[in-house]
Amino acid sequence: MFTGLIEKIGQIKKIQSDLKPTRLSIKTPFSKSLKIGESVAVNGVCLTVNKKKEDSFDIDIMPETLNCTTLGSLQKNDLVNLERALKLNDRLGGHFVQGHVDGVGTTKNIQQNKNGYRITIIPPPSLKKYIAHKGSIAVDGVSLTVSKLNKASFEIALIPHTLKNTTLARLKKNDKVNLEIDLLTRYLEHLQT
Repeated sequence: MFTGLIEKIGQIKKIQSDLKPTRLSIKTPFSKSLKIGESVAVNGVCLTVNKKKEDSFDIDIMPETLNCTTLGSLQKNDLVNLERALKLNDRLGGHFVQGHVDGVGTTKNIQQNKNGYRITIIPPPSLKKYIAHKGSIAVDGVSLTVSKLNKASFEIALIPHTLKNTTLARLKKNDKVNLEIDLLTRYLEHLQT
């Protein structure tokens, strides 16, 4: 379980796609404090640390995860959002994020102004009904509030702090992003069926 508050931006150091499953090495300052078997959200995807070094850690990614998220398109030196799992005694500043990506969205429009960015994202049609105005959504692992809801898209507003401390400032039109809907909407739907 995560909060969607990104701790660090990591850098892809190595991709071993010849291994089954694919292995990524990610450079980050908090590598030393990680434990083998610990969960880390990488661009919003919950993954398990299987090896650690002084300045990086390794994770394995199953083929299904590569196909259902943006992780399959990562290249060496790409930057990724990183968050370690929530501790029970931590404050919950974002919202509950499981690291289970529900789908991949596409950036449609990016507007920059003096207060930050406004990004319009087109979600997969199957997720549209779960996205609510003023509701929570995780975009590449970042806990955000939906600021506007359109017929086929939604908008998020990014403040300078979020732009500085996540990879979202680097997004361009037509980029793909991992989306995780609010956990509560999943349970509400389940209760109604």
